Amino acid sequence: MKNTKKFFVLAGIMLLVLTMTCFAGGDAEETNMFMNSFWALVPPIIAIGLALITKEVYSSLFVGILVGALFSTGLKPVAAMDNMLNEGFIAAVSKTAGIFIFLVVLGVLVALVNKAGGSAAFGKWAQTHIKSRIGAMFATFVLGILIFIDDYFNCLTVGSVMRPVTDSHKISRAKLSYIIDATAAPVCMIAPISSWAAAVASYAPEGEGISLFIKAIPFNFYSLLTFVFIIAIVLMKFDFGPMKLHEFNAINKGDLFTSGDIVDADEDTPSSKGKVIDLIFPIAVLIIVSVIALVYVGGFFGTDIGGGTDYKGDFIGSFSNTNATVGLPWGGIIALLVSMIYLVARRVISFKEAMECVPKGFIAMVPAILILTFATTLKNMTGLLGADAYVAGLMESSAAGLAKLLPAIIFVVACVLAFATGTSWGTFGILIPIVTSIFPASDPLMIVGMSACLAGAVCGDHCSPISDTTIMSSAGAQCNHLNHVSTQLPYSITVAAISFICYIIAGFVPNAFIMLPVGIILTLGTLFVIKKMRKPIQ
Repeated sequence: MKNTKKFFVLAGIMLLVLTMTCFAGGDAEETNMFMNSFWALVPPIIAIGLALITKEVYSSLFVGILVGALFSTGLKPVAAMDNMLNEGFIAAVSKTAGIFIFLVVLGVLVALVNKAGGSAAFGKWAQTHIKSRIGAMFATFVLGILIFIDDYFNCLTVGSVMRPVTDSHKISRAKLSYIIDATAAPVCMIAPISSWAAAVASYAPEGEGISLFIKAIPFNFYSLLTFVFIIAIVLMKFDFGPMKLHEFNAINKGDLFTSGDIVDADEDTPSSKGKVIDLIFPIAVLIIVSVIALVYVGGFFGTDIGGGTDYKGDFIGSFSNTNATVGLPWGGIIALLVSMIYLVARRVISFKEAMECVPKGFIAMVPAILILTFATTLKNMTGLLGADAYVAGLMESSAAGLAKLLPAIIFVVACVLAFATGTSWGTFGILIPIVTSIFPASDPLMIVGMSACLAGAVCGDHCSPISDTTIMSSAGAQCNHLNHVSTQLPYSITVAAISFICYIIAGFVPNAFIMLPVGIILTLGTLFVIKKMRKPIQ
């Protein structure tokens, strides 16, 4: 019955879209009513809504893409198909090819380490050293904080390392994916040496990027309060919303998934010769080589792939100039080759078994690659419709007479835009120039407004089902994607609401030493109230 309802929902949407095309104009030149308007945000809203209703990701994203393609061409079916293929899917694959390579490399590396017995050995070690669920969640949280270089790297590395540990302590995959997601983009957004800081610096006025980024860190309420939130719910030992059921089933039934496919079923027996070093060494090599590759791509060694050599010997500058979609595959491929040679030389795995891990790692990453392709295609359709111009117009029109409330408004706009488009980089790329033009450089609200923009972008990205970081978190935890989205939404929205209140107050009291304690008190107070009000599972 449920499947029948899902079919009719999708069929109804498709019928509506096809009906609209019947009224499309012919060859005559006419103004496209869908461009640079609220209609630009409708395709992702449809995709997200359908995904939450039907629990089907691929079909929902495809419907959103189709609607976006039709809107972008004024409801002309043939032109829409051309846009969907050339400006959508083909452009998406081209744009994210580097990330696809990195995903496949990490998938192979994880399969290799598992086959060599490194993960199993680490799991056994963790069982004797990490003796509680609280310890396992804290270890995951701390590792997520430590890997601040890049969010993709964070999600997949933390997931592959901590899965055996959290599984042994009956922590649901939904909870694991939430902790991974909540320490991926948020930590990158407060780390001056990260690919995110580099992206922010590229959008800010020349010479002010890193300085503005660092000054905005104390006011980045969403990122900082997310860390407070995680620590609090771990210590208070409670969950709410859909996460409560997932954790209940994990603790009492040993069911780590609750619903959806068990995506990591693996019948292979790991090597009995594996040791903890067989996990630590590949991960350490991956981290070290990836950092070197990122600064290499940025020009640290005088060979800037972008064409310049201005950042030779400048670590911070080369990081601000790097391209993660090039640097991470560089690091990943080298780390994979070194790890493969190391494990074969140690004779914990044969060369033939190592080669068998290549297709296995690729297959494990196919769902993430497909979702990322569809999500990027949807972003391309939104871009064709001029969502950035529409949001920029709204922001500029709201500036007059609302100076004190502007940080809160900027936060909400950034949240909505990042949620609808699934990209925080694109969001602060649109909003940072607007923020810097609205506030004078000497105005304290400039820093608050900048932080509100960055925090809102992270928040929307964190909540969005079509965000690449959300997708990577699901892949890293090997959790059903929609389970991850639905369980973390109440947590993200709670922190977002508290952050919104903080930005309202910060518009009148732009002092981080006052506002951060206020935010922490509000977060803890909210959690105490929720804990008192929640009902136990029968």
